[in-house]
Amino acid sequence: MMMRFRSLLLLLAIAAGLSGCGTVNEKLSAGMGDYVPQWAGGLPADAPPRPGTPQYDAYMKERERKRLLPAADREKEEQAQKGATGSTSAGAVR
Repeated sequence: MMMRFRSLLLLLAIAAGLSGCGTVNEKLSAGMGDYVPQWAGGLPADAPPRPGTPQYDAYMKERERKRLLPAADREKEEQAQKGATGSTSAGAVR
């Protein structure tokens, strides 16, 4: 009987310890993902900002503005942006 009690107590202690690790790791991984380089599996350079930040609000306003543009104006704007960034990003690729 004493052996079962010890085994149960040990099992509960291990379960409590592992569940605590999961909570800590969840909180760490949410913040650390922003600092991992793209080549190591981090966020890509064109990933949108995280919700709840001021950058996210500005990003969503810009998306809504583009969505409300007529298709012809939207295509002209995209071509102008590609022309402006295309020459700089092509030199950065190795």
